[in-house]
Amino acid sequence: MLLLSYIIVILYSISILLLFFYSLAHFNLLLNYLRSKKRRDQSVQFDLSNPNEIPFVTIQLPVYNEKYVMERLLTTIAKMDYPKDRLEIQVLDDSTDDSVLETELLIHKIAQSGLDIKHMRRSNRTGFKAGALKEGLLSAKGEFIAIFDADFVPQKDWLYKTIPYFKDPKIGVVQTRWGHLNRDYSILTKIQAFALDAHFTLEQVGRNSKLHFINFNGTAGVWRKQCILEAGDWESDTLTEDLDLSYRAQLKDWKFKYLENVVTPAELPAIISAARSQQFRWNKGGAENFSKNAIRVLQSKSIGFKTKAHGILHLLNSSMFLAIFTMAILSVPMLYIKNEFAVFEKVFDVLLFFIITSILFFISYWATYKSIHGGGFKNFLKYIALFITFYTIAMGFSFHNTIAVLEGLWGKKSEFVRTPKLNIEGLKEKWKQNSYLSQTISKNIIIEGILVLYFVFAMYSAFLLNDYSLIALHLMLFIGFSFVFVKSIQMNK
Repeated sequence: MLLLSYIIVILYSISILLLFFYSLAHFNLLLNYLRSKKRRDQSVQFDLSNPNEIPFVTIQLPVYNEKYVMERLLTTIAKMDYPKDRLEIQVLDDSTDDSVLETELLIHKIAQSGLDIKHMRRSNRTGFKAGALKEGLLSAKGEFIAIFDADFVPQKDWLYKTIPYFKDPKIGVVQTRWGHLNRDYSILTKIQAFALDAHFTLEQVGRNSKLHFINFNGTAGVWRKQCILEAGDWESDTLTEDLDLSYRAQLKDWKFKYLENVVTPAELPAIISAARSQQFRWNKGGAENFSKNAIRVLQSKSIGFKTKAHGILHLLNSSMFLAIFTMAILSVPMLYIKNEFAVFEKVFDVLLFFIITSILFFISYWATYKSIHGGGFKNFLKYIALFITFYTIAMGFSFHNTIAVLEGLWGKKSEFVRTPKLNIEGLKEKWKQNSYLSQTISKNIIIEGILVLYFVFAMYSAFLLNDYSLIALHLMLFIGFSFVFVKSIQMNK
């Protein structure tokens, strides 16, 4: 019993310390972010008012069964302001449903306006999104490749705001910030927007401002074609091909440019099943990329220690859910160990590091929230409520995301599962008739229901042992898992 207690205490302590060190790196990004605000951007840029400096651009639209958003996507792209003789649009359509015919008709209509737009179909989905992008690249005319997922709605002048930065021949990618069309639709969309805003402000700017590695986010960005090819082209051996190519390109000494002030609106997953599939793909893909690229980062002789450290922690980002879940599960036996063995009472103070971690995240996220929504006392109160909600529900996703991380680290391969697009803003309540929505209850959902009961027992244990040191944590875990479980069950009724 004592040996088992030692093992639990060690794993519990390691999990908390990993989260603490990650929060320190995150806080360092906050300092980088704040310092970057004091510097003027001195990037050299193309003068697009000069016809001789306007480069040829190919826009790639990788789509798969997107009938609810195709009209909005193609209409938006067709309206983009750029000389028609310097623009090509590739609709990389791997669809297997009735959206193919509708897409074909829309493309034919747009082509009549004089735009060079092609409907490109494959006989199979080999390589999924990465495979489609790679095949499209073979015939792409553009020196620069802009990529948009089906749920994105770029502004009309988007190309004029991004392409000029490629005047610097070392720039391989220009990435823009994601906006959110349906931020306020529900609690689920609010917390997703909250988390993504932190990534697209504090993390991307914090890394990029110090020339640390960042990632192309799969959409709403532009690649230099030469950069893609020199980095080894798109590969489909991970579920996040964008992160993989980003690291391979930067290891080849290509520079990335991040534009915080260019916002590209998109639709957030508004239902739990869509959010679950997206979270699973992102977190498993992140773990796969850690396995694939961490050694390359550590062995690189062209980057400094700090860039390597931030790169490794960036690749470990999804693995933090494994640390959160381990800490959460072991916190209950830790309560009993503390009360059974006096020798471990001081070790229990390691929880202080989790409290510090939470405070550091609170400070960091406030800086990003304030940069988008503004400061002031009322906004600060809104922020507190949103931060606690986000923190709680993120814990509720920890089991689901831990499974994704373990599969990624173990090398278990799985199909690229797309996130269903709903077009809530356009279809209003009709989105509920979406034919792509999953109606199955997975074993993971059932386990999350068991975890709800587990943390009820945890709170009961506090009263049983007269030890309330972890009751706030266990209450958050209970609420978080309850939210994810109940929403998942409701979605599948």
